[in-house]
Amino acid sequence: MAQLPDYLTPDLWLDQLFSSGEARKGGVVKRQIRDVERLVGRAAFSEAVQRRGFSAVENGRHFVVFCNSRPIRRVV
Repeated sequence: MAQLPDYLTPDLWLDQLFSSGEARKGGVVKRQIRDVERLVGRAAFSEAVQRRGFSAVENGRHFVVFCNSRPIRRVV
């Protein structure tokens, strides 16, 4: 496993994720579950998503975050 830089804190990682261009436009961001667990933990990640009024799903190796408050409807 790669060594993380000292400056990369869980809060900074979450801030970077949710300040990305796609997140700011109300789009979708995807992160590997192993990275979320290693960097911030599931509980802190889930809390950060909920606090912003967003939704997230888990599929395979990824969390997919819908960076808006619109409902999610499975098509197929």
